[in-house]
Amino acid sequence: MGATHVTATIRNPAAPDRTWEGLFLVDTGATDCLVPRPHLEAIGIEPQGQRTYELANGTELKLDIAVGQIEFMGEFVGGTIILGDAGAEPLLGLTALESVGIEVDPSNQRLKRLPAVRLKQLGAGT
Repeated sequence: MGATHVTATIRNPAAPDRTWEGLFLVDTGATDCLVPRPHLEAIGIEPQGQRTYELANGTELKLDIAVGQIEFMGEFVGGTIILGDAGAEPLLGLTALESVGIEVDPSNQRLKRLPAVRLKQLGAGT
């Protein structure tokens, strides 16, 4: 299978005019997004905490995280962003995709917009 990439913009929620745009690998195996730390720091996004992540090989890493606005395909979502190493490839994780109703079409490895964002039933009669 080929890799799917999408251009996305990261926006600092505290200073919306401060942005960084890059080409992101769509990674449906990743929960959160990852952006190289220097790009985030350049727009004023600093670590707000740490979270432990498990890599595909089973290794666990404690990584710095922050919150930012992620814009792609005409949609935006607030999400957790991992501050990656300077040379890391930006990743667009599953949470951002699902939050705006976009999924990867496995037959052609392209992103497709769902007719609506999925939402579980809210309660009786809903």
